Amino acid sequence: MKNWLQSFLFILTITLISCNKEEFNYSSNVKLAFSMDTVSFDTVFTTVGSTTKYFTVKNPENQTVILSNIQLAGTKNTPFRLNINGISSNQAADINLPAKDSLYIFVEVTVDPNGQNLPMVVADSILFNVNGNTQSVQLIAFGQDVHLLNGQRIQTENWKNDKPYLIFNSVLIDSLQTLTIDAGCRIHFHKNSSMLVKGTLKASGSFEEPIVFQGDRLEKEYENIPGQWGYTYQTENNDLIIFGGIHFFQGSKDNLLNYVTIRNADKGIQLDSMGFSPKPMLTISNSRIENMTLNCIDARTSNIDAWNCIFANSGYYTVALALGGDYRFFHCTFANYFAATAQASPALLLNNYFEYNKKTYGFDLNAEFGNSIFYGYADSQISTDQYQGNSFVYSFKNCLLKTGGDKSFTGNNFPDSSFDKDPMFAAPNNFCFSVDSLSPARNIGNIDIAKLYPFDMNNIPRLADEGPDLGALEWVSSK
Repeated sequence: MKNWLQSFLFILTITLISCNKEEFNYSSNVKLAFSMDTVSFDTVFTTVGSTTKYFTVKNPENQTVILSNIQLAGTKNTPFRLNINGISSNQAADINLPAKDSLYIFVEVTVDPNGQNLPMVVADSILFNVNGNTQSVQLIAFGQDVHLLNGQRIQTENWKNDKPYLIFNSVLIDSLQTLTIDAGCRIHFHKNSSMLVKGTLKASGSFEEPIVFQGDRLEKEYENIPGQWGYTYQTENNDLIIFGGIHFFQGSKDNLLNYVTIRNADKGIQLDSMGFSPKPMLTISNSRIENMTLNCIDARTSNIDAWNCIFANSGYYTVALALGGDYRFFHCTFANYFAATAQASPALLLNNYFEYNKKTYGFDLNAEFGNSIFYGYADSQISTDQYQGNSFVYSFKNCLLKTGGDKSFTGNNFPDSSFDKDPMFAAPNNFCFSVDSLSPARNIGNIDIAKLYPFDMNNIPRLADEGPDLGALEWVSSK
Protein backbone atom coordinates (compact mmCIF):
# COMPACT_ATOMS: atom_id res chain seq x y z
CA MET A 1 0.00 0.00 0.00
CA LYS A 2 2.83 2.36 0.92
CA ASN A 3 4.68 1.57 -2.32
CA TRP A 4 1.54 2.20 -4.33
CA LEU A 5 1.01 5.62 -2.69
CA GLN A 6 4.63 6.63 -3.31
CA SER A 7 4.30 5.63 -6.96
CA PHE A 8 1.08 7.60 -7.32
CA LEU A 9 2.59 10.76 -5.80
CA PHE A 10 5.64 10.46 -8.05
CA ILE A 11 3.48 10.14 -11.19
CA LEU A 12 1.28 13.07 -10.05
CA THR A 13 4.34 15.27 -9.50
CA ILE A 14 5.72 14.47 -12.95
CA THR A 15 2.29 15.18 -14.48
CA LEU A 16 2.00 18.58 -12.75
CA ILE A 17 5.50 19.57 -13.81
CA SER A 18 4.66 18.61 -17.38
CA CYS A 19 1.41 20.59 -17.30
CA ASN A 20 3.12 23.71 -15.93
CA LYS A 21 6.02 23.69 -18.38
CA GLU A 22 5.91 26.85 -20.52
CA GLU A 23 5.45 26.55 -24.22
CA PHE A 24 7.40 29.19 -26.19
CA ASN A 25 6.68 30.66 -29.58
CA TYR A 26 9.86 31.10 -31.61
CA SER A 27 8.17 32.00 -34.90
CA SER A 28 9.64 34.90 -36.86
CA ASN A 29 6.04 36.04 -37.53
CA VAL A 30 5.36 37.00 -33.91
CA LYS A 31 4.22 40.61 -33.51
CA LEU A 32 3.72 42.43 -30.23
CA ALA A 33 0.67 44.65 -29.70
CA PHE A 34 1.14 48.16 -28.27
CA SER A 35 -1.51 50.29 -26.59
CA MET A 36 -0.14 53.23 -28.62
CA ASP A 37 2.35 53.60 -31.45
CA THR A 38 3.48 57.09 -30.41
CA VAL A 39 3.95 58.50 -26.92
CA SER A 40 3.46 62.25 -27.31
CA PHE A 41 4.19 64.62 -24.45
CA ASP A 42 1.88 67.53 -25.25
CA THR A 43 3.13 69.55 -22.28
CA VAL A 44 4.96 72.66 -23.45
CA PHE A 45 7.41 73.63 -20.73
CA THR A 46 8.09 77.26 -19.86
CA THR A 47 10.74 76.24 -17.29
CA VAL A 48 12.78 73.09 -16.69
CA GLY A 49 10.28 70.31 -16.11
CA SER A 50 9.51 66.63 -16.48
CA THR A 51 6.48 64.46 -17.01
CA THR A 52 5.75 60.73 -17.24
CA LYS A 53 3.51 58.64 -19.48
CA TYR A 54 3.08 54.92 -19.93
CA PHE A 55 1.92 52.34 -22.44
CA THR A 56 1.49 48.57 -22.47
CA VAL A 57 3.11 45.85 -24.53
CA LYS A 58 0.91 42.80 -25.03
CA ASN A 59 1.71 39.30 -26.24
CA PRO A 60 -1.32 38.39 -28.40
CA GLU A 61 -0.05 34.85 -29.01
CA ASN A 62 -1.20 31.65 -27.30
CA GLN A 63 2.33 30.86 -26.17
CA THR A 64 5.02 32.69 -24.23
CA VAL A 65 7.36 34.89 -26.24
CA ILE A 66 10.84 36.07 -25.28
CA LEU A 67 11.64 39.75 -25.69
CA SER A 68 15.33 39.39 -26.39
CA ASN A 69 15.90 43.13 -26.14
CA ILE A 70 14.08 46.34 -25.21
CA GLN A 71 16.06 49.54 -25.52
CA LEU A 72 15.88 53.27 -26.04
CA ALA A 73 17.24 53.97 -29.50
CA GLY A 74 18.65 57.41 -28.72
CA THR A 75 22.09 58.49 -27.62
CA LYS A 76 23.36 59.09 -24.10
CA ASN A 77 22.11 62.68 -24.38
CA THR A 78 18.47 61.72 -24.92
CA PRO A 79 16.08 63.46 -22.48
CA PHE A 80 13.93 60.31 -22.24
CA ARG A 81 14.21 57.65 -19.50
CA LEU A 82 12.45 54.29 -19.21
CA ASN A 83 11.00 52.12 -16.49
CA ILE A 84 10.48 48.62 -17.87
CA ASN A 85 8.04 46.56 -15.82
CA GLY A 86 9.06 48.25 -12.58
CA ILE A 87 12.79 48.48 -13.21
CA SER A 88 14.37 51.85 -14.04
CA SER A 89 16.58 51.21 -17.04
CA ASN A 90 16.80 52.27 -20.68
CA GLN A 91 17.54 48.68 -21.70
CA ALA A 92 16.37 45.19 -20.72
CA ALA A 93 16.99 41.72 -22.15
CA ASP A 94 15.45 38.24 -22.17
CA ILE A 95 12.04 39.04 -20.76
CA ASN A 96 9.47 36.23 -20.87
CA LEU A 97 6.02 37.54 -21.72
CA PRO A 98 3.35 34.85 -21.20
CA ALA A 99 0.46 34.29 -23.60
CA LYS A 100 -2.11 37.12 -23.59
CA ASP A 101 -0.14 38.91 -20.89
CA SER A 102 1.16 42.50 -20.89
CA LEU A 103 4.01 44.51 -19.44
CA TYR A 104 4.14 48.22 -18.65
CA ILE A 105 6.64 50.70 -20.02
CA PHE A 106 6.86 54.08 -18.26
CA VAL A 107 8.53 56.94 -20.13
CA GLU A 108 9.80 60.10 -18.46
CA VAL A 109 11.15 63.17 -20.23
CA THR A 110 12.97 66.17 -18.79
CA VAL A 111 13.18 69.31 -20.93
CA ASP A 112 14.93 72.64 -20.50
CA PRO A 113 13.08 74.98 -22.91
CA ASN A 114 15.77 77.62 -22.47
CA GLY A 115 18.50 75.39 -23.90
CA GLN A 116 19.61 77.21 -27.04
CA ASN A 117 20.81 74.03 -28.76
CA LEU A 118 17.71 71.98 -27.98
CA PRO A 119 15.57 71.09 -31.02
CA MET A 120 12.02 72.39 -31.20
CA VAL A 121 10.78 68.80 -31.31
CA VAL A 122 12.67 66.15 -29.33
CA ALA A 123 12.17 62.67 -30.76
CA ASP A 124 13.36 59.17 -29.96
CA SER A 125 12.00 55.62 -30.10
CA ILE A 126 11.90 52.41 -28.08
CA LEU A 127 12.98 49.27 -29.93
CA PHE A 128 11.53 45.81 -29.17
CA ASN A 129 13.18 42.66 -30.54
CA VAL A 130 11.31 39.34 -30.60
CA ASN A 131 12.54 36.34 -32.57
CA GLY A 132 14.65 38.55 -34.82
CA ASN A 133 11.86 41.04 -35.54
CA THR A 134 12.21 44.65 -34.43
CA GLN A 135 9.21 46.86 -33.66
CA SER A 136 9.23 50.39 -32.32
CA VAL A 137 7.18 52.94 -30.40
CA GLN A 138 7.91 56.60 -31.19
CA LEU A 139 8.55 59.23 -28.50
CA ILE A 140 7.87 62.93 -29.10
CA ALA A 141 8.27 65.91 -26.77
CA PHE A 142 8.61 69.64 -27.28
CA GLY A 143 12.03 71.07 -26.63
CA GLN A 144 11.24 74.78 -26.60
CA ASP A 145 8.59 77.05 -25.18
CA VAL A 146 6.16 77.46 -28.10
CA HIS A 147 2.55 78.10 -29.02
CA LEU A 148 1.49 74.56 -29.92
CA LEU A 149 -1.26 74.09 -32.54
CA ASN A 150 -2.38 70.57 -33.33
CA GLY A 151 -4.95 70.36 -36.13
CA GLN A 152 -6.81 73.50 -35.02
CA ARG A 153 -9.50 75.24 -37.04
CA ILE A 154 -8.61 78.92 -36.72
CA GLN A 155 -11.19 81.67 -36.38
CA THR A 156 -10.33 85.38 -36.63
CA GLU A 157 -7.30 85.97 -34.40
CA ASN A 158 -3.90 87.66 -34.14
CA TRP A 159 -0.60 85.84 -33.62
CA LYS A 160 1.80 87.92 -31.51
CA ASN A 161 5.57 87.84 -31.69
CA ASP A 162 6.20 86.52 -28.18
CA LYS A 163 7.36 82.94 -28.83
CA PRO A 164 7.48 80.57 -31.82
CA TYR A 165 4.42 78.79 -33.20
CA LEU A 166 4.68 75.03 -33.76
CA ILE A 167 2.12 73.34 -36.01
CA PHE A 168 1.32 69.63 -35.88
CA ASN A 169 -1.19 67.97 -38.21
CA SER A 170 -1.81 71.26 -40.08
CA VAL A 171 -4.09 74.17 -39.23
CA LEU A 172 -7.05 75.54 -41.18
CA ILE A 173 -8.01 79.22 -41.38
CA ASP A 174 -11.77 78.88 -41.66
CA SER A 175 -13.96 80.48 -44.33
CA LEU A 176 -14.70 84.19 -43.75
CA GLN A 177 -12.10 84.28 -40.95
CA THR A 178 -8.79 86.20 -40.90
CA LEU A 179 -5.49 85.22 -39.32
CA THR A 180 -3.19 88.21 -38.79
CA ILE A 181 0.47 87.45 -38.07
CA ASP A 182 2.64 90.14 -36.50
CA ALA A 183 6.13 91.08 -37.68
CA GLY A 184 8.91 88.87 -36.37
CA CYS A 185 6.79 85.76 -35.83
CA ARG A 186 8.39 82.37 -36.50
CA ILE A 187 6.01 79.62 -37.61
CA HIS A 188 7.40 76.07 -37.61
CA PHE A 189 5.72 73.04 -39.16
CA HIS A 190 6.22 69.43 -38.17
CA LYS A 191 6.53 66.95 -41.01
CA ASN A 192 3.33 66.44 -43.04
CA SER A 193 1.80 69.72 -41.83
CA SER A 194 0.60 72.79 -43.74
CA MET A 195 -1.28 76.04 -43.21
CA LEU A 196 -4.58 75.61 -45.08
CA VAL A 197 -6.42 78.82 -45.92
CA LYS A 198 -10.13 79.04 -46.75
CA GLY A 199 -10.44 82.52 -45.29
CA THR A 200 -7.74 85.21 -45.30
CA LEU A 201 -4.09 85.26 -44.23
CA LYS A 202 -2.40 88.58 -43.51
CA ALA A 203 1.28 88.15 -42.64
CA SER A 204 2.99 91.54 -42.65
CA GLY A 205 6.57 91.54 -41.47
CA SER A 206 9.17 94.25 -41.83
CA PHE A 207 12.74 94.54 -43.08
CA GLU A 208 13.98 94.39 -39.48
CA GLU A 209 11.52 91.67 -38.41
CA PRO A 210 10.53 89.32 -41.25
CA ILE A 211 8.01 86.53 -40.68
CA VAL A 212 9.47 83.05 -41.21
CA PHE A 213 7.63 79.86 -42.23
CA GLN A 214 9.82 76.74 -42.08
CA GLY A 215 10.14 73.24 -40.64
CA ASP A 216 10.77 72.38 -37.01
CA ARG A 217 14.25 70.87 -37.46
CA LEU A 218 16.53 73.72 -36.47
CA GLU A 219 19.80 71.79 -36.44
CA LYS A 220 22.50 73.09 -38.78
CA GLU A 221 22.39 70.00 -41.00
CA TYR A 222 18.70 70.66 -41.83
CA GLU A 223 19.21 74.29 -42.79
CA ASN A 224 18.97 73.71 -46.56
CA ILE A 225 17.08 70.41 -46.83
CA PRO A 226 13.88 70.72 -48.95
CA GLY A 227 10.70 68.75 -48.33
CA GLN A 228 10.67 69.01 -44.53
CA TRP A 229 7.01 70.05 -44.26
CA GLY A 230 3.75 70.25 -46.18
CA TYR A 231 0.66 68.04 -45.95
CA THR A 232 0.51 64.99 -48.24
CA TYR A 233 -1.77 61.99 -48.42
CA GLN A 234 -2.25 58.96 -50.63
CA THR A 235 -5.61 58.18 -52.24
CA GLU A 236 -7.17 54.74 -52.56
CA ASN A 237 -5.79 54.69 -56.12
CA ASN A 238 -2.30 55.32 -54.73
CA ASP A 239 -2.20 58.86 -56.12
CA LEU A 240 -0.07 61.15 -53.96
CA ILE A 241 -1.76 64.49 -53.21
CA ILE A 242 0.69 67.22 -52.21
CA PHE A 243 -0.58 70.44 -50.63
CA GLY A 244 1.25 73.74 -50.50
CA GLY A 245 3.07 74.64 -47.30
CA ILE A 246 0.65 77.56 -47.35
CA HIS A 247 -2.34 76.38 -49.37
CA PHE A 248 -5.08 78.81 -50.45
CA PHE A 249 -8.37 77.12 -51.33
CA GLN A 250 -11.05 78.36 -53.67
CA GLY A 251 -12.96 81.15 -51.91
CA SER A 252 -9.93 82.49 -50.07
CA LYS A 253 -9.33 86.19 -50.79
CA ASP A 254 -7.42 89.37 -49.89
CA ASN A 255 -4.32 87.48 -48.73
CA LEU A 256 -1.20 89.50 -47.97
CA LEU A 257 2.41 88.38 -47.50
CA ASN A 258 4.98 91.13 -46.90
CA TYR A 259 8.54 90.57 -45.71
CA VAL A 260 7.95 86.84 -45.42
CA THR A 261 10.39 83.95 -45.82
CA ILE A 262 9.06 80.48 -46.73
CA ARG A 263 11.67 77.69 -46.88
CA ASN A 264 12.25 73.95 -47.24
CA ALA A 265 8.74 72.61 -47.90
CA ASP A 266 7.43 70.33 -50.65
CA LYS A 267 5.66 73.35 -52.17
CA GLY A 268 5.93 76.88 -50.87
CA ILE A 269 2.54 78.29 -51.87
CA GLN A 270 -0.36 76.75 -53.76
CA LEU A 271 -3.35 78.76 -54.95
CA ASP A 272 -6.31 76.72 -56.15
CA SER A 273 -8.43 77.78 -59.11
CA MET A 274 -10.27 80.96 -58.22
CA GLY A 275 -12.02 81.73 -61.46
CA PHE A 276 -12.29 85.36 -62.55
CA SER A 277 -11.57 87.92 -59.83
CA PRO A 278 -10.88 91.64 -60.36
CA LYS A 279 -8.81 91.76 -57.15
CA PRO A 280 -5.60 89.86 -56.37
CA MET A 281 -6.17 86.70 -54.40
CA LEU A 282 -2.61 87.11 -53.11
CA THR A 283 -0.36 90.15 -52.83
CA ILE A 284 3.23 89.21 -52.03
CA SER A 285 6.06 91.69 -51.62
CA ASN A 286 9.61 91.89 -50.23
CA SER A 287 9.59 88.15 -49.68
CA ARG A 288 11.68 85.04 -50.30
CA ILE A 289 10.26 81.63 -51.22
CA GLU A 290 13.07 79.14 -51.68
CA ASN A 291 14.37 75.58 -51.64
CA MET A 292 11.27 73.49 -52.41
CA THR A 293 11.04 69.88 -53.53
CA LEU A 294 8.47 70.88 -56.19
CA ASN A 295 7.45 74.55 -56.64
CA CYS A 296 7.92 77.82 -54.84
CA ILE A 297 4.52 78.91 -56.22
CA ASP A 298 1.91 76.65 -57.83
CA ALA A 299 -0.93 78.93 -58.97
CA ARG A 300 -4.01 77.79 -60.91
CA THR A 301 -6.47 80.24 -62.46
CA SER A 302 -5.39 82.73 -59.83
CA ASN A 303 -4.75 86.44 -59.47
CA ILE A 304 -1.39 87.53 -58.00
CA ASP A 305 0.41 90.82 -57.51
CA ALA A 306 4.11 90.42 -56.62
CA TRP A 307 7.10 92.74 -56.34
CA ASN A 308 10.54 92.73 -54.71
CA CYS A 309 10.47 88.95 -54.34
CA ILE A 310 12.97 86.11 -54.78
CA PHE A 311 11.62 82.75 -55.94
CA ALA A 312 14.55 80.38 -55.91
CA ASN A 313 15.67 76.78 -56.24
CA SER A 314 13.06 74.07 -56.68
CA GLY A 315 12.89 70.57 -58.09
CA TYR A 316 10.17 71.45 -60.60
CA TYR A 317 9.02 74.77 -62.12
CA THR A 318 9.98 77.39 -59.55
CA VAL A 319 6.86 79.43 -60.32
CA ALA A 320 4.08 77.56 -62.14
CA LEU A 321 1.25 79.78 -63.42
CA ALA A 322 -1.18 77.21 -64.76
CA LEU A 323 -4.76 77.03 -66.03
CA GLY A 324 -4.71 80.70 -66.95
CA GLY A 325 -5.19 83.57 -64.54
CA ASP A 326 -3.99 87.15 -64.05
CA TYR A 327 -0.46 87.73 -62.81
CA ARG A 328 1.80 90.75 -62.32
CA PHE A 329 5.43 90.35 -61.19
CA PHE A 330 7.77 93.35 -60.98
CA HIS A 331 11.36 93.57 -59.75
CA CYS A 332 11.41 89.86 -58.98
CA THR A 333 14.23 87.32 -59.20
CA PHE A 334 13.28 83.90 -60.59
CA ALA A 335 16.26 81.58 -60.14
CA ASN A 336 16.53 77.81 -60.27
CA TYR A 337 19.85 76.35 -59.20
CA PHE A 338 18.29 73.35 -57.48
CA ALA A 339 20.95 70.68 -56.97
CA ALA A 340 18.93 67.76 -55.59
CA THR A 341 17.59 66.48 -58.95
CA ALA A 342 19.43 65.12 -61.97
CA GLN A 343 17.53 67.25 -64.49
CA ALA A 344 17.20 71.00 -64.07
CA SER A 345 13.76 72.59 -64.45
CA PRO A 346 12.86 76.08 -65.71
CA ALA A 347 12.12 78.89 -63.31
CA LEU A 348 8.75 79.76 -64.91
CA LEU A 349 5.82 77.89 -66.48
CA LEU A 350 2.96 79.62 -68.30
CA ASN A 351 -0.01 77.37 -69.09
CA ASN A 352 -3.69 77.95 -69.96
CA TYR A 353 -5.37 74.52 -70.15
CA PHE A 354 -5.62 70.94 -68.98
CA GLU A 355 -6.87 67.73 -70.55
CA TYR A 356 -9.22 65.23 -68.96
CA ASN A 357 -10.97 62.23 -70.51
CA LYS A 358 -9.78 63.27 -73.97
CA LYS A 359 -11.31 66.75 -73.56
CA THR A 360 -9.44 70.04 -73.39
CA TYR A 361 -10.45 72.72 -70.90
CA GLY A 362 -9.00 76.16 -71.62
CA PHE A 363 -8.63 79.33 -69.55
CA ASP A 364 -7.54 82.87 -70.38
CA LEU A 365 -4.03 83.82 -69.32
CA ASN A 366 -2.72 87.35 -68.77
CA ALA A 367 0.79 87.55 -67.28
CA GLU A 368 2.98 90.64 -67.02
CA PHE A 369 6.61 90.75 -65.89
CA GLY A 370 8.83 93.79 -65.57
CA ASN A 371 12.39 94.56 -64.43
CA SER A 372 12.88 90.90 -63.48
CA ILE A 373 15.54 88.19 -63.89
CA PHE A 374 15.00 84.57 -65.02
CA TYR A 375 18.10 82.43 -64.73
CA GLY A 376 19.37 79.04 -63.57
CA TYR A 377 20.81 75.69 -64.62
CA ALA A 378 18.29 74.71 -67.32
CA ASP A 379 19.02 75.81 -70.90
CA SER A 380 15.78 77.79 -70.97
CA GLN A 381 14.19 79.27 -67.88
CA ILE A 382 10.81 79.96 -69.54
CA SER A 383 8.36 77.22 -70.51
CA THR A 384 5.10 78.03 -72.33
CA ASP A 385 2.27 75.53 -72.79
CA GLN A 386 -0.52 77.12 -74.83
CA TYR A 387 -4.02 76.10 -75.89
CA GLN A 388 -5.08 78.14 -78.91
CA GLY A 389 -8.76 78.15 -77.95
CA ASN A 390 -8.19 80.71 -75.16
CA SER A 391 -6.16 83.88 -74.86
CA PHE A 392 -2.50 83.50 -73.93
CA VAL A 393 -1.18 87.00 -73.32
CA TYR A 394 2.16 87.66 -71.68
CA SER A 395 4.87 90.32 -71.70
CA PHE A 396 8.39 90.62 -70.32
CA LYS A 397 9.38 94.28 -70.12
CA ASN A 398 13.02 95.14 -69.39
CA CYS A 399 13.77 91.62 -68.21
CA LEU A 400 16.87 89.42 -68.38
CA LEU A 401 15.94 85.92 -69.53
CA LYS A 402 17.82 82.71 -70.18
CA THR A 403 16.10 81.12 -73.20
CA GLY A 404 18.85 78.99 -74.74
CA GLY A 405 18.66 80.96 -77.97
CA ASP A 406 15.02 80.01 -78.58
CA LYS A 407 13.86 82.48 -81.26
CA SER A 408 10.21 82.15 -80.20
CA PHE A 409 11.05 84.32 -77.20
CA THR A 410 11.48 87.50 -79.22
CA GLY A 411 9.36 90.31 -80.59
CA ASN A 412 6.67 92.47 -79.07
CA ASN A 413 6.26 90.26 -76.00
CA PHE A 414 9.79 91.14 -74.84
CA PRO A 415 10.25 94.93 -75.08
CA ASP A 416 13.72 96.12 -74.04
CA SER A 417 14.66 92.70 -72.66
CA SER A 418 18.04 90.94 -72.70
CA PHE A 419 18.67 87.28 -73.43
CA ASP A 420 21.15 84.62 -72.31
CA LYS A 421 23.43 86.90 -70.34
CA ASP A 422 24.63 85.62 -66.97
CA PRO A 423 23.33 88.02 -64.29
CA MET A 424 26.40 87.20 -62.18
CA PHE A 425 24.64 86.39 -58.93
CA ALA A 426 26.93 86.51 -55.90
CA ALA A 427 26.33 82.90 -54.71
CA PRO A 428 23.13 81.35 -56.11
CA ASN A 429 23.78 77.94 -54.53
CA ASN A 430 23.81 79.66 -51.16
CA PHE A 431 20.65 81.67 -51.89
CA CYS A 432 22.56 84.93 -52.41
CA PHE A 433 21.05 86.64 -55.47
CA SER A 434 22.57 90.11 -55.33
CA VAL A 435 24.27 90.94 -58.63
CA ASP A 436 27.90 91.79 -59.28
CA SER A 437 29.04 95.31 -60.14
CA LEU A 438 29.68 94.12 -63.73
CA SER A 439 26.34 92.34 -64.08
CA PRO A 440 24.41 92.92 -67.33
CA ALA A 441 21.32 93.32 -65.12
CA ARG A 442 22.59 96.62 -63.75
CA ASN A 443 21.04 100.00 -64.61
CA ILE A 444 18.76 98.70 -67.39
CA GLY A 445 15.40 98.63 -65.61
CA ASN A 446 12.36 100.55 -66.77
CA ILE A 447 12.21 103.85 -64.89
CA ASP A 448 8.40 104.00 -64.73
CA ILE A 449 8.26 100.55 -63.11
CA ALA A 450 11.05 101.46 -60.68
CA LYS A 451 9.15 104.59 -59.61
CA LEU A 452 6.29 102.35 -58.48
CA TYR A 453 8.74 100.30 -56.37
CA PRO A 454 11.51 102.82 -55.56
CA PHE A 455 13.18 100.67 -52.88
CA ASP A 456 14.41 97.09 -53.20
CA MET A 457 13.63 94.34 -50.68
CA ASN A 458 16.53 95.54 -48.51
CA ASN A 459 15.27 99.14 -48.53
CA ILE A 460 18.02 100.24 -50.94
CA PRO A 461 16.89 103.09 -53.27
CA ARG A 462 16.66 102.10 -56.92
CA LEU A 463 16.84 105.57 -58.38
CA ALA A 464 20.00 106.82 -56.68
CA ASP A 465 22.45 105.85 -59.46
CA GLU A 466 22.44 105.57 -63.26
CA GLY A 467 19.31 103.45 -63.36
CA PRO A 468 17.37 100.68 -61.61
CA ASP A 469 18.86 97.20 -61.58
CA LEU A 470 16.77 94.19 -62.55
CA GLY A 471 15.54 91.73 -59.96
CA ALA A 472 14.63 92.06 -56.30
CA LEU A 473 18.01 93.41 -55.16
CA GLU A 474 19.74 96.62 -56.16
CA TRP A 475 23.51 96.44 -56.42
CA VAL A 476 25.35 98.03 -53.48
CA SER A 477 29.03 98.92 -53.43
CA SER A 478 31.05 96.92 -50.90
CA LYS A 479 33.11 100.00 -50.02
